[in-house]
Amino acid sequence: MVRNILGSVLALAGAAAAVLSPFRDWYDGRLGRHYRIDELFTGLTDSLPGTLGSIFLAFLFAALLAVVGVVLRSRLLVASAGVLVLGFTVLWMVRQGESVGSLTVAGDGSGLQWGVANAVGGGVLLLLGAVVMSGRHGGRRPARGGRDQPYTAPGSENPDTWPPTQEPGPSVQTSTLPEPEPDPYTGPTTAARRDGRDAAPHPVTGPEGQDTAPHPVVPDEGPDSHRPPRA
Repeated sequence: MVRNILGSVLALAGAAAAVLSPFRDWYDGRLGRHYRIDELFTGLTDSLPGTLGSIFLAFLFAALLAVVGVVLRSRLLVASAGVLVLGFTVLWMVRQGESVGSLTVAGDGSGLQWGVANAVGGGVLLLLGAVVMSGRHGGRRPARGGRDQPYTAPGSENPDTWPPTQEPGPSVQTSTLPEPEPDPYTGPTTAARRDGRDAAPHPVTGPEGQDTAPHPVVPDEGPDSHRPPRA
């Protein structure tokens, strides 16, 4: 933000200096707006053109380009304006040197004047403003790898699923109760006993396979068991 403000101030100051330079003396008491813009490509003459037909038109276009660049925070537009101002100034110096044979700087006003200094200084300020400006994305900090990464919620591998599912870990307690033992009784059912099908019941086995079914008690046969009944 600070860089954009400082760069904008430098660019606007350079644009103002470039626009005002044609209204000051350039060489030997002649104003910058007295040079036709087409003479910079064909050769300088003594004709006095209008303001919009002079070098002022090129500097006015450069100033407008700089203002648009400041508004859009475009470093490219501001730098292009600076190059345009410096380019036309250097081109004028070449044509002026060809016209008089050499360029001199004299204190009596017979050589280069402050108008040329204003044009050169305006072009330099425009280039400095473009360098200082940070551009549109100057306030944003790029993510790792040069591209923005989507936010991923903690503990979730898939950012589109929320809330994340929790997998059972060591802290999950499981039941340790023993399973119920099966009923050891394997005899006939009540319905089977009613139908008389319990004549030969199946033996009831215990936990270790022993026969636990009740058996009828048979009395012991003593010596009187073979005695004939009395009459």
